[in-house]
Amino acid sequence: MFSLAADLWRVPGHQGQTLYMPAYVDALDMGGVKIVSVFPSNIDRGIPSVQATMVLVDGKTGEVCSIMDGTYLTQLRTGAAQGAATDILAREDSRVGALFGAGLQAWSQLEAMLTVRRLATVYVFDREKKRATELADRAQHELAGYGARIVADSSVDKVLPLADVITTVTTSKVPVFDGRLVKEGAHINGVGSYTPDMQELDEYLVKRVDRVFVDSRDAALAEAGDLIISMKHGTIGSDKIDGELGEVISGNMPGRRSKKEITLFKTVGIAVEDVVVATAAYRRAMTAGLGVRLQ
Repeated sequence: MFSLAADLWRVPGHQGQTLYMPAYVDALDMGGVKIVSVFPSNIDRGIPSVQATMVLVDGKTGEVCSIMDGTYLTQLRTGAAQGAATDILAREDSRVGALFGAGLQAWSQLEAMLTVRRLATVYVFDREKKRATELADRAQHELAGYGARIVADSSVDKVLPLADVITTVTTSKVPVFDGRLVKEGAHINGVGSYTPDMQELDEYLVKRVDRVFVDSRDAALAEAGDLIISMKHGTIGSDKIDGELGEVISGNMPGRRSKKEITLFKTVGIAVEDVVVATAAYRRAMTAGLGVRLQ
């Protein structure tokens, strides 16, 4: 199994970026590459800021066996990774959630939080209050089965000290909240930052957290601005990273060690996740006779 670092092309004229993410999974004998573009100004055009296409390659023949929507796939696998981290690292008695960002990625992040913890309230924050309100209203209706109250809010300083689980999923280059407001025992998921110059979490918080886990150590050290910026300033060293989430899942490393610890999961997304999810979707589609065959 291998997953190469994303090849990133910048499009400065439109403040955009396009990433090419290749990987091969030997257990599935499948490879692939996801092409994902992030253009924040698309929001003003009324179209998604993140768009992606997944190309799946048969490991036996090298043939392209499927081309599928990568935007939903990205939402699904990124939400699943955060859900796994929250399930393993957040306190069992977590009741209050905070979600920063209300774009397309936010829905799967919210659903993942609700799936793994019985949250009573989740507060949604976004730079555009309208988007936060629309997400909260939709979630309150469509995710009512989880029994949580979903609230769009703008009073971050008042609400954040209550949050047990905090998830950030924005394209911000500056911290989206004051790390001094995070309470003892909280769990944080840093999802949005995926380049060295993006930063959702401030340096105070990154230094303060007790346990830091990533999806891939190599990828985090190359791409995770939340960590890289703090390292460049000497606030933390690379040894601040305790390990990879997979090491905790496999039982090779402890996760949360006490109720007082503040834990952080920093993900930049790895292509192996895309290939695994895309293969599952492709094989189920073939079994169900779905899709269009191209000659």
